Amino acid sequence: MPGPDSVARFKFKRTLEQLAKKEGRGTELISLYVPPDRKIHEVLGQLREELGTAVNIKSRTTRNNVQDGIERTMQRLKLFKEPPPTGLVIFAGAIPQNGAGSEKMETYTLIPPEPITVGFYRCDARFHVEPLLALVADKDTYGILVIDGTEAVVATLKGRRVEILKTFTSGTPGKSRAGGQSARRFERIREQVINDYYKRVGQHFNEMMLEIPDLKGIIIGGPGPTKYVFEEGEYLQYTLKKKVLSLIDTSYTSEAGVEEVVEKSGEILKGVRYGEEKQLVQKFLYELGHETGKAAFGEKKVQEYLEKGIVDMLLISEKLEGERVVLKCKNCGNVEEFRGTRYEAHAVINELSTRPCKNCGKPMLESTDHGDIIDSFLEYAEKSASKVEVISEETEEGRMLRDSFGKVAAVLRYGAN
Repeated sequence: MPGPDSVARFKFKRTLEQLAKKEGRGTELISLYVPPDRKIHEVLGQLREELGTAVNIKSRTTRNNVQDGIERTMQRLKLFKEPPPTGLVIFAGAIPQNGAGSEKMETYTLIPPEPITVGFYRCDARFHVEPLLALVADKDTYGILVIDGTEAVVATLKGRRVEILKTFTSGTPGKSRAGGQSARRFERIREQVINDYYKRVGQHFNEMMLEIPDLKGIIIGGPGPTKYVFEEGEYLQYTLKKKVLSLIDTSYTSEAGVEEVVEKSGEILKGVRYGEEKQLVQKFLYELGHETGKAAFGEKKVQEYLEKGIVDMLLISEKLEGERVVLKCKNCGNVEEFRGTRYEAHAVINELSTRPCKNCGKPMLESTDHGDIIDSFLEYAEKSASKVEVISEETEEGRMLRDSFGKVAAVLRYGAN
């Protein structure tokens, strides 16, 4: 269940996506990554060196913009005696607002949600946000088992990070070439050793996987039929058996086999999240179709229920964008609301002196609230402890939310009709 952390992660990711769209005029945009174990004075020393080097830039405009960007970065850096526990990232540079000559210096200071391990300075035509985007990638945990008749490896995959937990060898003797009873006896011993090996792997695998909270699924791989024998046998704990997503053929066992499983399972793992999204939207569609009174959709109606604090789950399409402006008439007290693109919202603000009130007709409106539409929804959701899910457009249900329900829907705590 997403809580405040998931909302913060969503906001952080959206900020990064906005930064990624910004383009400079030449190599004028600065990206500075300071890991938590780096000394601030060392980074300032590096920036002073860069400032000295920038004097050699031939283009006067580029030179001035780079020097200004470095100085702004240093000013922000001096606000910190030491990096925060997760590190520090500063972006600065002259961003064209409306073509050449309209550059405006913009500076952004970000505290990563998780510790960063990279530290670098870049001056480029864009901001380097990739290391931060990796932090807000899907962090669900999956269990991986790669097994054949001679060895097995247990690993976990969390986001892009693979961790090898344990390796096993079977100790199984090779097949006997002798004939007669000794051969049959040898085969019985061999089968027993293999069975003991499967049990040993299963016991350790079960213990490790059951300790992982909210384990999303399990993928079993290997180069031969062993993975099928293991999965079909009584070696996996019954709740874990239900979480097996796929059995994947690999060319290797050991760590190379784990890497192969990760490479081949991208679509499977993506499908798990999309499957969850489908179920979330289907829950809303169920309430709507059965006319329980617990379904609502459209920005205004959902906003109304959020303000009343009766929304259990809020569904927001990742394609929802725009701004919300709340206007109040100083003459009659009437409150009205405008929703539209950022440019439309700013046009409304700029024309307040002449815009008539819808109630009394007098141009005496003032803005009492103005902000991003998604931020508005998220703030109300936090106040009422509503669960929040951001839905992609990768599924039929996600596209339905986008196209048929105004990009916003809700399941209420109780019937509102």
